[in-house]
Amino acid sequence: MTLINKTKNPDHSILAVGSVAFDSIKTPSGTADKILGGSANYFSLSASYFTTLKLVGVVGEDFPSSHFKVLADRGIDTTGLEKAKGKTFHWVGEYGQDLNEAKTIDTQLNVFEHFNPKLPEEYKKAPYLFLANINPELQLDVYHQCERPKFVAADSMNLWINIKKPQLLETLKVVNLLTINEGEAFLLSGKDNIVDAADAIRKMGPKALVVKRGEYGALLFTDNGIFSAPALPLKTVKDPTGAGDTFAGGLIGYLANKGIDKDFAKHEATLREAVIFGCVMASFTVEDFGFSNLLEVNSELMGERYRQFISMTRF
Repeated sequence: MTLINKTKNPDHSILAVGSVAFDSIKTPSGTADKILGGSANYFSLSASYFTTLKLVGVVGEDFPSSHFKVLADRGIDTTGLEKAKGKTFHWVGEYGQDLNEAKTIDTQLNVFEHFNPKLPEEYKKAPYLFLANINPELQLDVYHQCERPKFVAADSMNLWINIKKPQLLETLKVVNLLTINEGEAFLLSGKDNIVDAADAIRKMGPKALVVKRGEYGALLFTDNGIFSAPALPLKTVKDPTGAGDTFAGGLIGYLANKGIDKDFAKHEATLREAVIFGCVMASFTVEDFGFSNLLEVNSELMGERYRQFISMTRF
């Protein structure tokens, strides 16, 4: 993989803040009960193939100590992963034939309900910051704890757009790149056309917007124009849970690996490559439940799928 700098530079480290959870999932391919999940988990494991990670989150007393080793083996610093009294966040969801939409059966926030991230001193200088899908007030608080990161990316969801839009708009003022899905883009912008929606959102702060479109790939919007990336057609799709966070991990991980800053005008080619690597990483996640398949990835497999994208889109 000549596109990726194989030596992980600590000056390109990402600080990731988000949920670490148990997921119970039912899809047409089967069921999985209380497997490890959460936005920060998927993001960090995906991004760890490109650079070093510092993880901030909270888990309960029921969280397996063995998973700390899984994270450490991927070079992820878990100093900021707090273990609190109580149970770990647990999400129960179900998918029908349309795997683009999950039906939430139950959400048990548990220790995550009172999550108040406090950064270890050594985390505050991280050059890259990813604010996963959490309360926008907490996202902004984490940003203010950092010492001027060179690049800030964030994710959000319809819940926060509906109940905390003013706070989310404040957070977006400090975000350089935002990743959300198509429905969230319409909801946030108040527009019913994706180009109009992207224009409106980019005026809120983020100069780059990536719209995640599930099995249809992703759209990148910058001052340089629009880039459309397809998803990789797969023979086996078992569980789409965490695919969006895995996509973000590949996207931001690649950008950090290249050491880019927020001056997007001179990084357009790298941004487009990063979107493809996001799609590559997400393609591994959906082939099995949880992130078990993601842990089996190596540079050869990544390179093979990257070349598939080139072959599939060249004309």
